[in-house]
Amino acid sequence: MADKYGASRARALANELRELRRAAGLTTRQAADALGISSASLNRNELGTRKPGSEEVSALMIVYGVTGVARERVLALARAANPAGWWETGQNALPRQLPTLITFESQATRIIHFQPLVVPGLLQTHAYIRALMEASGVSDADTEARVSARAGRQTVLTRRRPPRYQAIIDEAALRRPFGGRAVMAEQLRRIIELADLPHVTVQVIPFDRGGYPLYGPFLLLEFDKAPAIVHLEHKQASGFLDQPEDTNPFQPLADTLKAVALEPADTRELLATIAADYDKK
Repeated sequence: MADKYGASRARALANELRELRRAAGLTTRQAADALGISSASLNRNELGTRKPGSEEVSALMIVYGVTGVARERVLALARAANPAGWWETGQNALPRQLPTLITFESQATRIIHFQPLVVPGLLQTHAYIRALMEASGVSDADTEARVSARAGRQTVLTRRRPPRYQAIIDEAALRRPFGGRAVMAEQLRRIIELADLPHVTVQVIPFDRGGYPLYGPFLLLEFDKAPAIVHLEHKQASGFLDQPEDTNPFQPLADTLKAVALEPADTRELLATIAADYDKK
């Protein structure tokens, strides 16, 4: 049976190998000569059309001078030879996949994020992120590292050629006061500020809309010259879907959620109202 998750793993590994070579200041010819393989093979590695073995990747890490955690992350991608390998489990599931998620977000032309539980990551303030980490029992050192990483991810919305970004948020995520009232008031005004950007759309599903097809959070990433990818995040497992039969249902689901949600202008009014409510006490 074909490995249905291989395309995403190959792309993630290709991205890592290309960026590490560039960071080492080497051309593909120089790197290939150092490793003893053809430039064509190295180019295919970096395009994701060839999946090198862990031994070859280990040798490349030596050529590129990559050690420690970065080396282990790349080798883990190379060793992922079955579908379960593309899913990470355990307490640190998302952080282990974070570099890959950042890469996909930076390459996407359109991002749709549905969040029924918390404010979407690309819209979060630093204070809100810290409050989430504290509520989750994350250590202070890890919290600051994650705040920095998320702040880096958020620059995708303010760069010169940003993707089109659509956030669909359940009102419950806005009413749960992580960090207290002042933090939430600041957070909601940050969402309003970002929603004013021409490429950013925010819609809230209010309580008074009643029931709707309720699913867990998902991130749908679309690309110009590659199939869409869906990222699913949970406490004990995070993973990517990349096959059309798995990702296709998320577009009509997103359309359904957008139809249930308030229009952007009405969403802005609701955000301002909730922010004012937080200011009152």
